[in-house]
Amino acid sequence: MDTLPTIKVMLVDDHTVVRRGLATFLSAYEDLELMGEATNGLEAVSLCRRHQPDVILMDLMMPKMDGIAATRTILSEYPDVKVIAMTSFEEEELVHGVLGVGAISYLLKNVTADGLAKAIREAVSGRSTLSPEAAQVLIRGTRPVDQPKCDLTEREREVLNLVVQGKSNRQIADALVITVATAKAHISSILSKLQVASRTEAIAYAIRHGLASL
Repeated sequence: MDTLPTIKVMLVDDHTVVRRGLATFLSAYEDLELMGEATNGLEAVSLCRRHQPDVILMDLMMPKMDGIAATRTILSEYPDVKVIAMTSFEEEELVHGVLGVGAISYLLKNVTADGLAKAIREAVSGRSTLSPEAAQVLIRGTRPVDQPKCDLTEREREVLNLVVQGKSNRQIADALVITVATAKAHISSILSKLQVASRTEAIAYAIRHGLASL
């Protein structure tokens, strides 16, 4: 029986009880390896430089350096690291802030163990996971326009629909029988035309304006 590749995970949270709970979650899955813990953003940056994890579970409200600043710093140096924001709040400023600097997912801390494990695996594959509350914030907060932009080509609409379905670049390429490079180019064009900064914002925009559906 094939074994899943090991995913190195780092925890960042200033509350010991939260870190212990998340560590217990991770220990239940053979493919998830806890490789380090940090209590604030400064420690997270330092630890990431030493170990370069695959995924970081990042709290947002911390002393010394908050999760948004830490995420920005880490991803500027290690763009391949996947950051999953984890918080007790779904405030609009937090959601937009951390996704805007490159976090791939946003979860509330009441997520189940299976839900967390799934989000970690999805992140490694390049797919976002948003709590329902965060998704609603993104949909509400998409910048208003008089009319939705409709200058996407037919192919870009097909790509956007697959992005909304959570498909990775490889899966999009396979589905449309194009190269991964072409899929990436289409996504870059879509983000530019919709004037959004990330796939998650594109998803929110598409749903809000009826360009695609879940």
